[in-house]
Amino acid sequence: MPLLELYTKYNRVWIADEEAIWKSAEISRDFNLGDNVLELLLEDGTELPYPVDPSTPQLPPLRNPDILVGENDLTALSYLHEPAVLHNLKVRFVESKIIYTYCGIILVAVNPYKQLHIYGDAIIHAYSGQNMGDMDPHIFAVAEEAYKQMARDHKNQSIIVSGESGAGKTVSARFAMRYFAVVSKSGSKTRVEDKVLASNPITEAIGNAKTTRNDNSSRFGKYTEIGFDRRYRIIGANMRTYLLEKSRVVFQTDNERNYHIFYQLCSCAKRPEFKHLKLLNADKFQYTCLGGDISIEGVDDAKDMEETRQTFSLLGLKEDFQADVFKVLAAILHLGNVEIRSSGDDKSSIPTRDPHLSVFCELLQVNSADLVRWLCHRRIVLAAETVVKPLPRKRVINARDALAKQIYAHLFDCIIHRINTALKVPGKHHAFIGVLDIYGFETFDINSFEQFCINYANEKLQQQFNLHVFKLEQEEYMKEDIPWTLIDFYDNQPVIDLIEAKLGILDLLDEECLFPQGTDQSWLQKLYNYLNHSPLFEKPKLRNESFVMQHFADKVEYQCQGFLEKNRDALYEELVDIMKESKFPFLANFFQEVDLAAVNNKGVKVRPARPGVKPTNKQLRTSVGDKFRSSLSLLMETLNATTPHYVRCIKPNDEKLPFEYDSGRVVQQLRACGVLETIRISAQSYPSRWTYIEFYSRYSILTSHEDTSETSGFSDKKQTCMNVLQRLIQDSNQYKFGRTKIFFRAGQVAYLEKLRLDRLRGACITIQKHVRGWIQRQKFLRWRGAAIILQQYFRGTRTIRKTVSAAVLKQGWAALIIQRHWRGYRVRQVFYIVRLATVTIQAFTRGWLARRRYKKMLQVQKALVLQKYARAWLARRRFQTMRRLVLNVQLSFRVQQLRKKVEDQNKENHGLMERLTSLANTHTQTANRLQSLEVQLEKSTNQKTSLEAREKKAKEDASQAVANLQVQLETLTLDKQKLEKMYEVSITEAKENFDQRKRNLLEEKENEARLRKIAENSIELLRQDHEKELNSLKEEIRRLKEEKAGLVRKVEEGAQVNADLQEQVVQLSKHVKLLPELRRELNSMQNQRNNLDRKIKEQSEQARAKMNEFTRQLLGEVVEEEVLQGLTTSDSEKIYELEDLITAFDRLQKATRILENHQREQKESYETQVEGLTLKVEHVQNENDKLQNLFQEKSDVTDSIRQEVSRLSSENLMIPELKLQISELQRQKQDLEAQVEVKTRDLEDKTQEISDVLQKKIQEESSKCRHLEEKSEKLEESKGQLEDRNEELEEENDHLKRLHQMESEAKTRLRYEAARLTSKNMDFEEQLDQKDRLIKKLRSQIKSLELSQRAKQSSFPLIPKDYLGMLEYKRDHEAKLIQNIILDLKPKGVVVKMMPTLPAYILLMCIRHVDYLNDDGKLKSLMNSIISGIKKVIMTYHKDLVLLSFWLSNTCQLLNCLKQYSGEEEFMKRNTPRQKKNCLQNFDLSEHRQIISDLAIHIYHQFISVMEKDLIPTIVPGMLEHESLQGISSMKPTGLRKRSNSVYEEDSETYTISSIIQRLSLFHDIMMQHDLEQGLVRLVIKQLFFMIGAATLNNMMLRKDMCSCRKGMEIRCNISYLEEWLKEKELQSSNAMDTLKSLSQAAWLLQVNKSTDEDAREISEKCTELNSVQIVKILNSYTPIDDFEKRVTSSFVKKVQSLLQDRREGSTQLILDADYRFQVMFPFCPSTQALELLQVPQSLHLGFLTRI
Repeated sequence: MPLLELYTKYNRVWIADEEAIWKSAEISRDFNLGDNVLELLLEDGTELPYPVDPSTPQLPPLRNPDILVGENDLTALSYLHEPAVLHNLKVRFVESKIIYTYCGIILVAVNPYKQLHIYGDAIIHAYSGQNMGDMDPHIFAVAEEAYKQMARDHKNQSIIVSGESGAGKTVSARFAMRYFAVVSKSGSKTRVEDKVLASNPITEAIGNAKTTRNDNSSRFGKYTEIGFDRRYRIIGANMRTYLLEKSRVVFQTDNERNYHIFYQLCSCAKRPEFKHLKLLNADKFQYTCLGGDISIEGVDDAKDMEETRQTFSLLGLKEDFQADVFKVLAAILHLGNVEIRSSGDDKSSIPTRDPHLSVFCELLQVNSADLVRWLCHRRIVLAAETVVKPLPRKRVINARDALAKQIYAHLFDCIIHRINTALKVPGKHHAFIGVLDIYGFETFDINSFEQFCINYANEKLQQQFNLHVFKLEQEEYMKEDIPWTLIDFYDNQPVIDLIEAKLGILDLLDEECLFPQGTDQSWLQKLYNYLNHSPLFEKPKLRNESFVMQHFADKVEYQCQGFLEKNRDALYEELVDIMKESKFPFLANFFQEVDLAAVNNKGVKVRPARPGVKPTNKQLRTSVGDKFRSSLSLLMETLNATTPHYVRCIKPNDEKLPFEYDSGRVVQQLRACGVLETIRISAQSYPSRWTYIEFYSRYSILTSHEDTSETSGFSDKKQTCMNVLQRLIQDSNQYKFGRTKIFFRAGQVAYLEKLRLDRLRGACITIQKHVRGWIQRQKFLRWRGAAIILQQYFRGTRTIRKTVSAAVLKQGWAALIIQRHWRGYRVRQVFYIVRLATVTIQAFTRGWLARRRYKKMLQVQKALVLQKYARAWLARRRFQTMRRLVLNVQLSFRVQQLRKKVEDQNKENHGLMERLTSLANTHTQTANRLQSLEVQLEKSTNQKTSLEAREKKAKEDASQAVANLQVQLETLTLDKQKLEKMYEVSITEAKENFDQRKRNLLEEKENEARLRKIAENSIELLRQDHEKELNSLKEEIRRLKEEKAGLVRKVEEGAQVNADLQEQVVQLSKHVKLLPELRRELNSMQNQRNNLDRKIKEQSEQARAKMNEFTRQLLGEVVEEEVLQGLTTSDSEKIYELEDLITAFDRLQKATRILENHQREQKESYETQVEGLTLKVEHVQNENDKLQNLFQEKSDVTDSIRQEVSRLSSENLMIPELKLQISELQRQKQDLEAQVEVKTRDLEDKTQEISDVLQKKIQEESSKCRHLEEKSEKLEESKGQLEDRNEELEEENDHLKRLHQMESEAKTRLRYEAARLTSKNMDFEEQLDQKDRLIKKLRSQIKSLELSQRAKQSSFPLIPKDYLGMLEYKRDHEAKLIQNIILDLKPKGVVVKMMPTLPAYILLMCIRHVDYLNDDGKLKSLMNSIISGIKKVIMTYHKDLVLLSFWLSNTCQLLNCLKQYSGEEEFMKRNTPRQKKNCLQNFDLSEHRQIISDLAIHIYHQFISVMEKDLIPTIVPGMLEHESLQGISSMKPTGLRKRSNSVYEEDSETYTISSIIQRLSLFHDIMMQHDLEQGLVRLVIKQLFFMIGAATLNNMMLRKDMCSCRKGMEIRCNISYLEEWLKEKELQSSNAMDTLKSLSQAAWLLQVNKSTDEDAREISEKCTELNSVQIVKILNSYTPIDDFEKRVTSSFVKKVQSLLQDRREGSTQLILDADYRFQVMFPFCPSTQALELLQVPQSLHLGFLTRI
């Protein structure tokens, strides 16, 4: 609609004001077209007639509705103009204490001049990953947007920070770089991000200074490129600087300072390391005291100096470099104090003894005389000669200052270069983000060359900004399919051409600098001549020393004085040569002819947006203006190749007061930085943009029935919005429909808000009308009722008084008495008649009913009698038929089964007897082999005796040669020691092998004993089963006899039944005829039984004969005949009796024991013989020692004899053969254990093999002896008789050693054979026991067969086995156990059908068995494997929520079980007696419990992290953004910051509070499915609720649009849903609601009244969970949604702050730590599960586990 229609009564406008710039006024009368006055009412109540031209009315700008005031984005305002922007910034800055505001693509940052709690790492993480429009405006949001676009679009980014001095540019750039350093940590150990941040203190020290506007003003431009790798982590940085203010080194205005580094250096003058610099206080140096103030309030220069030096070190700039820098800085200070005297006649001089000059020359190592000469003189080169001309004092001072400025500029460039080198990394950056910290538009009272260059740079940046804004606008329109129309905007290209084009200002300036006699005035005159025709250039009317330019921001007047000198930046060549000749290399390098610009101007090779302006003369490149133009051109090329992001810093006041707003200063900066231009461009198109969903939610109240659609889809809502707008706004040019948004022109949203407010106001009036009418009606009805009651009483009283008297009352009373008696008489008469009739009717009726019931009872009784007899006959007939059939089937089946069993038992008995016979034969053969071994042992003894005789002979022969064998004896002693060591080693190894074998045999014996016990138990159970079956069969036979007798009686009774039952008698007669057949079958079965008895008797006789034969074979050679006869039986008549079988087997056992005693005696005798042999060996050893003592006297033995002896000794070593034989015997032992029959055959073979080996060894030894004797004879022939005898003695000695080894070997073999035979005897005994059990089993089966012919089969349940709650596994199966029970176990597959914590119990049962075995190594291996397996599963599936829950439950259960069965008293209090018995006995697993506890904690935290990752995306949309209450909408326009999300709303997933509850339910179900301990479940839920509360509160703190009364209602509603969920899941005891107290109080704070002192006290008392910073933030951010709500006044906020000052708070942070974790504890929860009752499912594939 036209804007003129909005100028109605009660609307507000803005009018210009000199002081406040703009002030608000209210329209007091509707404005109509043609009126010449607009009636206004000011806020102070003053009426103001605003004159208006009727022909072309220029009305004042309208004011936005209060709902739109304070928006995050200025483009969301309906009216976009200067006063609206100023007012919105003022409301946010002053009232809400918010310093950041969006203006389209610009972030406006107002300097608060106060430290705020909005820059912590928690805030950084809160903004990380968020969309730019989702959170409140912040520098971190801009940095995150740049970082996100770099990662998403793979394009370089730039953040352009601009503003005037004191606006906070440096701080904003620093925070942006800090954000990148925190979010994108570098992967290297060099910590590049720390170095990037560390460069800021150095650059601020050498490039920042105090000015009248800012205490830390950057006096140079800086563009920092932060490089990122392919994973978008910081890997390096590069810095470029622009236009350093060198003049500040030598001159400062009042209340300003030089660069900070000079004052920091002077503050450390007294330190030892700076003594050689001869520094003074800052007020003693001319270059540092010109401004008058040498200190800054709140700044410690000495402390800053320490920070600067630390950052130097952090960047890798060593102490030598720092010392050189400090030398140059000190030299500059001393140079400024050099005294320059005037000598008259335009001459000057410098005292040669000037102390500061001496220090300067000493520090920089330059020639003092040359420096003094060329400071005071200048060389002029003419065509024919060279003239040296003295200079006046003023020009000498200028030359000195120029030298100081040049040195400092070179030093600045050197430091920046070294910083870039430190931040540089090898390789190429994948992408970068540039942060540009550059001066904004400046205009002062006196503007010089620096301001001209700064404004020139801002013109270029403004042009780039305008182009970028239009590019974004065009993209937005194209994305929404809206026609793009060109908008007229201010193009500053003419201004740029005026500056940099040919014959422009810079071109004329460079040209004038070429003339030696050129002056500022002559240059200015050229400007007047060449540029006076330009409308952007003006000549001042009153002065001729300046010129005026029209910039995009404002007109600026520049003073031309000093332009040429600053542009030349000249330094005499003589001074440059002096600096080059310096012996200080650091300084000399500054002035070498090197293109330093190439070093500092390294950048990205990009293609410029437009071609740069090339200078016409090569010499112009040396000027400052030309250098600045080139660097600026390179900067623009870089910015055009990147995606820019803009930050405009605003200085709110010049007094640096916190949160003070000067509208004049602010509007000046807004005009200068381009914000208002952006607003103007946006206002010309469609500035207000709403999504269809937002519009429908906000303005659905304006819809009519014709506009709405029946369905609720996106397309229907879109059509509804179109219908509403077409009906409300007739002019279609005022809005456009896009794909996802509606575009409005300026003022249309305000019009819609007015319509909405009118509709709401009308609805309120209607509601008030009806409510007030109802109240009045109710009041009227109450009054009317009261009046009627009063009238009734009044009228009744008056009537009574008129009509009532005493006589009338008496008559009336008498009439009443008469009426009463008469009426009573009549009623009594009627009652008597009715009663008589009633009794008569009842008598007749009751008699009739009784007779009818009697007849019916007779009929029923007769029918019952008939039915009883009929049913009984039918039931008996059916029963008899079925019983006969069942008996026939049972008898035939049992006969077949008995036949099969008898045949099977016969076969088994034959096989058993054959095996017993073969075992007896084997035992006899073994005894024979033992006897043969004894014979061989006797032969060995005889050989030993012969050897002793030879030894005696050798003694007699050796006594004559004792003296000659002394030397040889020593050698033999050494050999003997070696042999003894080798012998001891072999003995030790043999002993260890024997012990190992012994342990293995003992273990096998224990296993066999255990198996034997199990077999006995099973046989006993089978015996009991057979006895029960026998009893049941007897009972069945007895019952059958009784039934037979009953049948006979029934047959006899059947003959007497009447004619009606004749058919039954005939049928029974037929059945009686079958009885003879049954008797014949019984007789045949009796015959079969007799046959079986005979067969059993024959088998028993055969068994008796075989047992007697076996007994004689076993004991034939051991006991006497009488004893043998006592062990056999001859009574063949009773052998088939069961008692006789038992006696026979007892005799067999006795015979076995006798055989065992005999073998034990033989073993003892063998051991005695072995001990005798051992004593003999020891005797021989003693004799050998005596011989060795004799051999010590021999001294002359040749080397050949010693070599021969050693060779013979090495040939006779038998240890390797013994080891091979032992390993062969072990292998044979393992093979013998396979089967009983194979054992017997292998025993025979190996025994024969051992005998053959012994015989072979003896023969070999004999042959070797003969061979040695032959060699000895040869030696006797060659060496003589004495040497021959010595050789024989040595041979005998070696032979004795070999015999000793053979005896040891024989002893070992005998022990081995004895042990083996003992084990064989035990095996035989076990086999006999097994045969005994088998015979008992046969006997019980025979008894059962005797009774099976008359018994009915019945099955009885087996008695359950008594398990110990252990699982046995082999060592080799450990890996398979871990693989199946941990690594391959999937909770979603097999585990669903079993107990969730079954793996923990299985592992515990395995641990108990290892503890029972007391195997330390196996236990450690198992525990390590369990822990490693769980860790591997968790690392592999670290994102699987189900698996994490499953193993968290099992790990906790395993930990509890290890405690419960540890045997410690504190954990055994609730154990059952069986559980106490099952406790661990041998090992303490407390260390492993601690490891498992740490592992469980790790799993718990990983479990929480996975749930958080799934839950976090739903928290903010579900708790804050979704409107859970119907009819309550808090939608507001979002501005340009959400333009990037141009997608249909239906395409994106919408989260609600139901989404959160569904996820919580899913998490809870998973935990309950896996039987997680309840305490842990409550802790998990508490942690999740804390995360929900913290994330919601943090987001609300950082989002002003979420701080409203209606949003508080929705939050409390959502909290109630969560509380209901806790009640449903019975989790109230988890204290999860306590974690939401802060959120609940914040929601209450949004809803409560916030106006009076009582409200402030109530807030301070009830908001105990919120700190003062959070409460003030919520109050300042409170945003009304409708005009019915009011903002919180600043006075009320101050009241609340004053009440909160006395509160003691633990934290003053704005947001909560969402990453906080509650301490997790695993309380001991004993299990009631009995381990012995657990079954291992087959699906786990753990068949290799054995239950014990």
